[in-house]
Amino acid sequence: MSAGASLGADVARSIDVTDLETPCFVTDLGALEENLKILADVQKRAGCTILLALKGFAQWSTFSLVRLYLAGATSSSVAEARLAREELGGEVHAYAPAYSDGEMAELVTLADHIVLNSPAQWRRHRPRIEAARRAGRPLSAGLRVNHEHQEVEVALYDPAGACSRLGTTRGNVTAADLEGLDGLHFHTLCQVNSDALERAVAAFELRFGDFIPGMKWVNFGGGHHITRPDYDRDRLVRVVRDFRAKWNVPVYLEPGEAVALGTGVLVASVMDTLHNGMDIAILDTSATAHMPDVLEMPYRAMIIDAAEPGVKPHTYRLGGMTCLAGDVIGDYSFDRPLEVGDKLVFLDMAHYTMVKTTTFNGVRLPSIATHDPSSRKITVHRRFGYHDYRDRLS
Repeated sequence: MSAGASLGADVARSIDVTDLETPCFVTDLGALEENLKILADVQKRAGCTILLALKGFAQWSTFSLVRLYLAGATSSSVAEARLAREELGGEVHAYAPAYSDGEMAELVTLADHIVLNSPAQWRRHRPRIEAARRAGRPLSAGLRVNHEHQEVEVALYDPAGACSRLGTTRGNVTAADLEGLDGLHFHTLCQVNSDALERAVAAFELRFGDFIPGMKWVNFGGGHHITRPDYDRDRLVRVVRDFRAKWNVPVYLEPGEAVALGTGVLVASVMDTLHNGMDIAILDTSATAHMPDVLEMPYRAMIIDAAEPGVKPHTYRLGGMTCLAGDVIGDYSFDRPLEVGDKLVFLDMAHYTMVKTTTFNGVRLPSIATHDPSSRKITVHRRFGYHDYRDRLS
């Protein structure tokens, strides 16, 4: 069981899904606030600024809570930057591998920090950024660098892998390329502990340390699993504080998954059962459309009261409702046979789920809800239907 799933099991059991429409994402506000308190404590002790990475968690119905603890958000597109500006507030940071002229024209009206991926992007967009500054926008600009230090096992999620398009390597940047820039940004991590950050910072200093004295800030990127139960937060605090003391620059962190780790579930219902070499259950959710990381990462989604195949008396292959042959969530065992209408509760489904869903096959997106542990009330904030599918096509 993953750390996030383990962390979220007790939360999931406290949510009464008996009468809940499915499929539905439900985020527990109490669990979310506990994560935010941990992040706020780290922010205070380390003397850094922590931003919510919207690419991991963008459930804006929760932002009234998020803004009480975090300084703002970081975005990976103009749309995310607008969401941060209009729904969350605070600092708005932005980074993407490339921006068009039209995107930059909009972005300079929304962001406080803009990180460019290459010196060429900085040269292209510098005139517009500086024009926005002259017009009164307090914009800060930085460069994403690639220190070629790997800490991530899954190549799909490794920003420092061979031939990566993310960030500029040391051999492709000079001091002259940084003229006019305020900061450096690097991102190495994904679901790792703070020892990986310590090694990554050392690699960053080794390759780019000669540039740091001219900078006004350094951004350590995301992938910090800060709210995981076994995460060494004291080490993180020490690494950040030592870096700040050594270089005398502010430090930013951009966790996304850590904000929502263990806070939410995806509730689905059994629509049909059949047998073809083994027992199969068809659900009203989908791996490919509703939880694509099950196929992409890949990882095994945990389910309340289910176990590995063969552990309990009745094993089923759980399939999604799309026509993709590989739309399979996995094989699980249960105490009793599954019946049509049974609800299954998938754990740790707040991060990298809602932000990655698709309308493949026209399948309805899961509703989005919050659970208030004090009142035990579930509030459905959004339901989806035909127009959500139609309006993204033409």
